[in-house]
Amino acid sequence: MLLRKVSQSSALCGTILRIPPVLSGGQRQAGVVALQNSRLYASQAAQAVLEKPAAVSSDAATKVENKAAGAESKSFAVSIFKGQIATAQVFPFPSVLSEEQEQFLRELVGPVNKFFEEVNDAAKNDALEKVEDHTMEGLKEMGAFGLQVPADLNGLGLSNTQYARLVEIVGGYDLGVGITLGAHQSIGFKGILLFGNPAQKEKYLPKLATGEHIAAFCLTEPASGSDAASIKTTAVQSPCGQYFTLNGSKIWISNGGLAEIFTVFAKTPMKDPKTGEMKDKITAFVVERSFGGVTSGPPEKKMGIKASNTAEVYFDNVRVPADCVLGEVGGGFKVAMNILNNGRFGMAAALSGTMKSSIAKAVDHAANRTQFGSKIHNYGVIQEKMARMTMLQYVTESMAYMISGNMDSGATEFQIEAAISKIFASEAAWNVTDECIQVMGGMGFMKDAGVERIMRDLRIFRIFEGTNDILRLFVALNGFQSAGNQLKGLQKALKNPLGNAGLLAGEITKRAKRKAGLSTGLTLQGTVHPELAQSGELTVKAIEQFGVVVEEMLIKYGKKIIDEQFVLKRVADCAIDLYAMVVVLSRASRSLSQGHASAQYEKMLCETWCMEASDRVMRDIKLLRSGESRKLFKNLRAISTALVENGGPVSPHPLGF
Repeated sequence: MLLRKVSQSSALCGTILRIPPVLSGGQRQAGVVALQNSRLYASQAAQAVLEKPAAVSSDAATKVENKAAGAESKSFAVSIFKGQIATAQVFPFPSVLSEEQEQFLRELVGPVNKFFEEVNDAAKNDALEKVEDHTMEGLKEMGAFGLQVPADLNGLGLSNTQYARLVEIVGGYDLGVGITLGAHQSIGFKGILLFGNPAQKEKYLPKLATGEHIAAFCLTEPASGSDAASIKTTAVQSPCGQYFTLNGSKIWISNGGLAEIFTVFAKTPMKDPKTGEMKDKITAFVVERSFGGVTSGPPEKKMGIKASNTAEVYFDNVRVPADCVLGEVGGGFKVAMNILNNGRFGMAAALSGTMKSSIAKAVDHAANRTQFGSKIHNYGVIQEKMARMTMLQYVTESMAYMISGNMDSGATEFQIEAAISKIFASEAAWNVTDECIQVMGGMGFMKDAGVERIMRDLRIFRIFEGTNDILRLFVALNGFQSAGNQLKGLQKALKNPLGNAGLLAGEITKRAKRKAGLSTGLTLQGTVHPELAQSGELTVKAIEQFGVVVEEMLIKYGKKIIDEQFVLKRVADCAIDLYAMVVVLSRASRSLSQGHASAQYEKMLCETWCMEASDRVMRDIKLLRSGESRKLFKNLRAISTALVENGGPVSPHPLGF
């Protein structure tokens, strides 16, 4: 059965991406801005130096800010930086598929699974360093190249949740094919879906949806990775205004050697309306190889995802019609930001599928391998490994479908959550597959087992779509931005203490309770299932303390918080663990409430995760508050500096020669 025969209209969706971040905190003008080199992101709100820290709070500031800036954010991740819990987007766990959508998805899942089991050969693709021709043709016939495209333009028009499910299947079989499909539709032509005008959509999407034309996304350059503002590729508009002349090159472009259609980011000189000066701004273009002057280099030799094509792309005096601008001239960052925000959850979905495959291999081996007279799954060391593997998969899967469900429900604030899901999924999948090899022993190390290919493929996921190190800064600084806005709002209240007496009195009470170690009234009681009450209490306590330490860090560092990357990393790690706690609480609560057969099993996963995650959060908070942290961070910085100055390890060899 061809998937293309069944179609529906629904929301657009995202999948695996490979571009570095070029985001600002779009929901606020004060947002996060890209900085050069290691100073990657900053937030004006997070830089606020608070001269009067004595009466600072979450609820009070919310009320003040709401009066001035409108409704409170519904983002859970935003709320925890203020020591609050916004439950709207996390409880109950989303169930967003209509009967029709669910039936449609069921009709897709079987054929896709069957195709990857019977037609696609991941090992052969890896050996050939390309997706086999008959596999590519089969994917095109199934409609796999147009999953996001509306039905009236030859696509399947999937919702985010439906799309996540299909991406999960692909990730469970062949990440190389996943990158080929993802680079095409999640980033290659996603800009046309999001920003294309009707004429652009009608011109390009039908052939892209059928796979007749392949798409690629061109942002990264030799001197421009995460610092996207430093790109050198230029697009100069002709005096008549009818076209732009594009010159430059892009590196590590997925599908770069296959694509006919490219989304290209280039600098365009523009006159500043305020000063009259000419300034370079980034613009996004749809570029056809047929324009002439577009060439690509040979396929790159890579550690993993070998089946996907990666190549350098060159633009030599390419004449691009003015009607190929995506969005507005000078609005390229907005295009990239939206592509990234709308697609990150797809990585969690794909890697959830990858983890399921690795876990299945480990379980099969542990159940059948006998050592010292017993199957190895009976040994505690192996049991702990497999339990932790499945917890990581459960959390990742929960994140993927929480975020896709939020998006399908019309949520607009999910940037931090989506970044968290990418960080968590890419690291969890690596750990799960590493432990799979360990459980399988020598068998796991052998090529025939197929796990070494998965591990090679996985390594790139912690790098592309924004390195995890950079995304941690993005998470922390976006959170600090929100907390800073709240604190600034409270400062306004302090200027009129009589008019805000009730609000400030509540703040004093709340801070006194915090100091005494008492609850401030924050609770998940009545939200989480009663059987998970203890896990809920652990989560609430951790969120309260996290909000306090975020406030302390803002007051301590002020504007210099953007340079305190040792602090930002640990703050981000806390936020990641807290989000993971809440998504599994939500999912397990739904299973218990609905009486699922797996409810008690999910309860164990949730309880175990929350116990350990709570401990990690509290350890990080203790470190951030401790005077020892300053010494630790100073030592780490000094060790690294000496290493760079010496060009390698500084200590002499123990033998002295």
